[in-house]
This record gives sequence, C-alpha cells and structure tokens, in this order.
Amino acid sequence: MSSLVVTPNGPLSGTVSALGAKNAVLKQMAACLLASGEHRLSNVPAITDVAIMSDLLRELGCSVDELVDATLVIRVPAANDLRPKAPAHLFEAMRASLVVLGPLLARCGQVEMALPGGDDFGQRPINYHIDGLSAMGAVFANDHHIIRGHLERNQLKGARVTLEYPSHTATDNLLMAAVLASGRTVIDNAAREPEVEDLARQLLAMGARIEGLGTSRLTIEGVQELHAANHHVVTDRVVSATYLAAGLVTAGVVRVSDARGEHMEMLLRKFRAMGAEIVVDNEGVEVKGPSRITPVDVATLPYPGVATDYKPLITAILSVADGVSVVTENLFDGRFRYVEELVRLGANISTQGHHALIRGVNQLVGTDVRASDIRAGAALSIAALVAKGHTTISGLEHIDRGYDDFDQRLSSLGALVERSA
Repeated sequence: MSSLVVTPNGPLSGTVSALGAKNAVLKQMAACLLASGEHRLSNVPAITDVAIMSDLLRELGCSVDELVDATLVIRVPAANDLRPKAPAHLFEAMRASLVVLGPLLARCGQVEMALPGGDDFGQRPINYHIDGLSAMGAVFANDHHIIRGHLERNQLKGARVTLEYPSHTATDNLLMAAVLASGRTVIDNAAREPEVEDLARQLLAMGARIEGLGTSRLTIEGVQELHAANHHVVTDRVVSATYLAAGLVTAGVVRVSDARGEHMEMLLRKFRAMGAEIVVDNEGVEVKGPSRITPVDVATLPYPGVATDYKPLITAILSVADGVSVVTENLFDGRFRYVEELVRLGANISTQGHHALIRGVNQLVGTDVRASDIRAGAALSIAALVAKGHTTISGLEHIDRGYDDFDQRLSSLGALVERSA
C-alpha cells in the first residue's frame, strides 16, 4: 500500500483546480443507465471510485471508455441488453454503488445487488432508499446481504415520499427512479446539496421534467423515455476546501481556480472566523491564512450547513489554534475515528459522544499515522503540513478514492510531499 511522506515547507502559495465532485459524478454515471446511447461527462476526476463505478457499469452491460482529459464516455445499450446484477465485490467497494438501484428498477424492472460498502464512519442505513422505492411500486427481499428488487407492475408509479432525514444518496436514488415513473412524484425533505441539483440538471438535459431544484421539495413528472446527453460535472466543494485549508493552516495564499464560493458559504464563514482572508470571484476562491488560527465552535448539519465531510479538515486546522474549540458531529456517530491519529501528531483533542474538545497546541510533531477514510486522509495531510519533522501517512488508497493527483497538486503549491509505494 502507498503512503505519503509530508515535511513542512512554510506557507503554501499558488493556484490549483479541484475538478468535478466525487459525490456528483458517481451518481451521474449511474444516471446514464436511464437512457440508451452515448453519454459524455466532462470535468471528471481521475479517482479510484470513478474507476470502480466504470467497472460496475461495464458489468451491467455498458461500454465505458478510459478517462481522457477529464472526459468520460459511457455507451448504454437498450434496456433488454442491460444486466440488472453484477459481482458483489463491485458493490462492496463503495457506498455510491447503491445509486444504481433506482435506475435499474426504472429501466429493467428488477435488480440484484450486494449491500454497498465504502468508508466506515458509522451507521448509514438504506431504509430511506427501500421505503421510497417501495412507495413507488418496488418489492424488495434481502437475503444474506443481497438486495433483490422487482416491480409489482411493469413500471414504477409516481408517489409522495417524505424522507425522515434529507439523505443525499437517497434523494439521488429516488430522483433517478422517478424520472421514468408513471405520473407525478414529490420528494419532500429532499437533500439540497449542489451535487443533487447538478444531478437534476443532467437529468433535465436528458429530457426529464423536474421542478424545485435546490429546494427541499422536488416534483418530478415521469416521462416515457430519456435520451443520452452531455454534462459538465460541478466542482468538488470538499476537494476545494482541502486545498483552501492547506493555505489557511500554513499562513499561505492559495487559490482554487474552479471553486464555487456559493456552494461553500457556511464553511467560508468559519474560515473567516478562524482569521482567514477570503476572496470569492469569477476566478474561484482564494484564502490567505493568518499567522495563528483563531478558535471557533463548529457543528455539522445538512446543507447548507457545515458538511460532515468538512469536519476532519476543520478539526485538523483547529488543532493548532490559539485556544479552545468545540466541534460537534450531528450526522454520523463514528466520525471521530481520525482523532486518534491527530493525537499521535501531538494534538490535544478529547471526544465525548458527538463532541470533540480541541485545545490548540503551538506545534504538532510528525510521526507515522494511518488514514481510515478519504477525508481522514486529507485531514492528516493538512495537519502534517505544520507538524515538525516528517509525517508518514499510510492508507493512501483512501485518499485516491476521492482526490485526483493529490500529492502533485499539494506539491504545486510548495508542499514537500513524497509518495512511496
């Protein structure tokens, strides 16, 4: 397994790009299943999860070209030539595999898949997906970690679905199923993330009829057929935040050229409270870090609140703040597992339940640490930029799942980062 060796090199400076959002493109690849023909997605990051989803689509009967110049071409056959099942290991490799559930039911009338895997940071039940699709006429049976679904009739039917929690992935799944359902579907308490809106825009380009983009109520009028389309994937706001965090924590000046400031308003507000100077314009987002971080309190909430994916980055930054901060996790009960690794670097952090008490220290000290998930790996890298000596971060395969050319992009900003096999 690969690892990163990071050595502090003073303030970072320069410009990088973040490319398309992992949490958008994986769903948009699945959305291609809804229409025969050649789909073209641009601004696609070269990450492991895209490669896994490509393999999954191939097993389902699609042709997927290799990624070239951040463009992915997917050719989808007629419904009769799609295979509504694939090897278990592809579903188990990542959480996002679950989003083929809705498209396969809508297009093939049946599906068989293993329960999805992905990052391990707490319970993320699939009942929101199953309950919503059941309301639309699907019938499910679970047998030893295998989900089998079929339709009561030949077509999904429109329904009113109110999500108990505004789940990003459940909203995506139900939205993709609804566009080919008969009649009207209303999804209340829908997720409002920019990636959900971006998926809806792709579906609109394919001929779907959707109202309420960016709101908590989506209204979908089902259509008989969709067509293939081209789509430019929205910028990854978490990757953008990672590079901005690198500039902030090192008292540097870093610009992310394709960052969308309007998608990160609450995070940027917290960065300003930490002492950062932020510039948002048509050429991206720029951060200038302070000489010492000001402590702040942060709580994660569904969009437009502070995303749970930002929290490991925030915790890493606040570990060298000039005072005490409290970070509260309201979404996933297991998402403080990276804290032990930050403590190994010399951070003074204690956790109790959903809260982390962070007493900022003057200096972190490099050592060997391990990434337990994608964002934990990014957070440890951010901390390593200001940790005295060398920090070796193993578990790089997690970072590769969500970051395109991570070490080279950090190096382009002046970081001393070496990747080892």
